[in-house]
Amino acid sequence: MPEPKTEDLRRTIREAGLRATPARVATLNLLHGATSPLTHADVAEHLAERGIDKATAYRNLNDMTDAGLLRRTELGDHVWRFEPVGEGEHAHATHPHFVCVDCGRVSCLNGIKLTEKSLTASRQIGEVTEILLRGHCKICT
Repeated sequence: MPEPKTEDLRRTIREAGLRATPARVATLNLLHGATSPLTHADVAEHLAERGIDKATAYRNLNDMTDAGLLRRTELGDHVWRFEPVGEGEHAHATHPHFVCVDCGRVSCLNGIKLTEKSLTASRQIGEVTEILLRGHCKICT
């Protein structure tokens, strides 16, 4: 998926009802360019180079999550990670993630879906909101 242009990011932020500040544009641009969800610490570290402080990064991540531009997920380590909501997706849609138990690397598994049999079985219990796979990544094996 190609990274959106700055003006497209500004428009997206405004359409979500937020001011398109330089910090928000930089945050959304960073997340669109990332290959996996980023933590607040990851985002703050990258944005510090642009003079954006940790508190602003945190506030913008939460504001854009509340506005439906970002998805927030916790992968069992009590750390929130953020990723952009794709065009045509809704904020509560999710996709599976793979977490390496050795290095902690997180990978998105966008193409994986539950089978119809799995969906039917899970609906008897409740609603699936997250699928998390753990294992050893290729770098660590």
